[in-house]
Amino acid sequence: MSVSLPTHSFSEFKKDEIERSIPDRFERQVAKYPHRLAVKTGNHALTYDALNRAANRLARAVLEQRGEGEEPVALLFDQGAAAITAILAALKAGKIYVPLDPTSPRAKISSVLQDSQAGLVVSDGKNLRLAGELIENVINIDRLDSNLSDGNPSLSLPPDTLAYILYTSGSTGEPKGVVHNHRNVLHFIRNYTNDLGVGADDRQSLLFSYTVAGSVKNIFGALLNGATLLPFNLKEEGPARLSAWLTEEAVTLCQMVPTVFRHFVSDLAGTEMFPALRVLYLTGEPLLKRDVEMYRAHFPASCLLVNALASTELNTVRQYFIDKGTEISGSVAPVGYAVEDTEILLLDETGAAVGPGLVGEIAIKSRYLSLGYWRKPDLTGEVFFPDPDGGDRRTYRTSDLGRMRPDGCLEYLGRKDFQVKIRGHRIEVGEIEEALLALGTIKQAAVAAEGDLAAGNRLIAYIVSNENPPPTVSTLRRALAEKLPDYMVPSAFFIVESLPVSAIGKVDVQALPAAGNARPAEETPFVAPRTSIEAALAKIWAETLGKERVGIHDNFFDLGGHSLSATQILSRTRDLLDVEMPLNVLFEKPTIAKLAEHLKLMPPGTEAR
Repeated sequence: MSVSLPTHSFSEFKKDEIERSIPDRFERQVAKYPHRLAVKTGNHALTYDALNRAANRLARAVLEQRGEGEEPVALLFDQGAAAITAILAALKAGKIYVPLDPTSPRAKISSVLQDSQAGLVVSDGKNLRLAGELIENVINIDRLDSNLSDGNPSLSLPPDTLAYILYTSGSTGEPKGVVHNHRNVLHFIRNYTNDLGVGADDRQSLLFSYTVAGSVKNIFGALLNGATLLPFNLKEEGPARLSAWLTEEAVTLCQMVPTVFRHFVSDLAGTEMFPALRVLYLTGEPLLKRDVEMYRAHFPASCLLVNALASTELNTVRQYFIDKGTEISGSVAPVGYAVEDTEILLLDETGAAVGPGLVGEIAIKSRYLSLGYWRKPDLTGEVFFPDPDGGDRRTYRTSDLGRMRPDGCLEYLGRKDFQVKIRGHRIEVGEIEEALLALGTIKQAAVAAEGDLAAGNRLIAYIVSNENPPPTVSTLRRALAEKLPDYMVPSAFFIVESLPVSAIGKVDVQALPAAGNARPAEETPFVAPRTSIEAALAKIWAETLGKERVGIHDNFFDLGGHSLSATQILSRTRDLLDVEMPLNVLFEKPTIAKLAEHLKLMPPGTEAR
């Protein structure tokens, strides 16, 4: 399939330029574009020169405390310019950056910090207290010595110097750090640059947390090409604000997961133009034919849709370019064709290749694969394999299933194991089951994903309690929220007498009862709506959360609500009652009764705060 990119001037990223370091490539952009905007957020706007100087000062602070040498350095920041500065500083100091999300559960942050063996945390004033509770050695980016030089450290960094460790969930629930070096990152960015024609006049969104693999492509795709990076805190702002932001900031390249895309387009009025947007890049989950139709309805002809398959172990693996004339056969769009220096194999259970049209496990063969999992050689050896011919290309078995069309176009068919995708995050249900069992009140636990591609998966927990009465939904949810990120907390909890088992004694997930749309047992009894506003809200909540009925005292989060469904509810409430509400209102007033009381005080056409 051939699709032409919109006309856009850019400088080709040459193959020999990956045999350098990331700071070297960045500093050459600084020399070319010192006064061009590098990073812009709601609170900060840094030119390439200003960003470079800030990163240099922080790099020298790191070197003063730790000296030269390759070692992990943890970064603890919210989404924003300071996190980008810290990433560059760590790399300039020759360190391996390990990003930490301060909104993650404390136990999760501590586990990653312990596994990485980082001897230093770099943070800011906002997160300084948490950083100090985690480790003794902390650098506060907001309180650097004013005498530190802002000149380039100019360390000699070979391309095989380690660049970062990004943590994902392991099969045992323990953190699993994926390691890449400078050469690999430059290889990712070379393909991204040349495939999409990324140039200095581009404006690249950053919707992902800097702790996930998708951020690498966005951050360095912009800063290693002289473009502008535009971080947007999707968790705080919500998809409803995204439309106006894309237009205000004249974003040209925007990457998101399909779930966020669906919430985003559902809030569009149909009058939005997005004239600057030239590439909409979707990855992380299967892309539906219906998604492509929504793209055609809401985006200009000059905007291309890219459906990509990616992994933390290699970044982008396959890409499928879609324009307004591309026909999608079937209900799911293919993930397309190979990127340079990457070969896809489809294997059966014995490791033998399967032919076109047959389903097999997707394996990736490349010389730019991850170096493996940090301090986990056994786990690395289970999925990374050397070239049998003695070459430098290794093979990584992904546990994803795929099918190859006769023309070499790949179809992605989902996971072969118990990993599932929830709102774009790849997780393993075993980690949630272990967290439930660790509570001490649970005898057995099984977690399964329920849903479809259109609505998105949701997690359902089935529990056999060793207490009578069993723990309530609110108790379970609060306990898990202290240990797991919000996307790993199940949407529904069901108490059962026993779990079905297979012939060999394992829990038979396929035999678990469907959760359906029943209202799960709550701490509070069901109370029907009493007023017209409560009735309208109850109808919106039930339809959005997939429940038969919702009581006015039911807690939004205990019903399985999260930030994306909150955005949908607020959007529908706005359309019905003509009242604008920020996202935090629903978090502060998470029952229909409280929200209705709040709305009664707000005249139509006003903004609730």
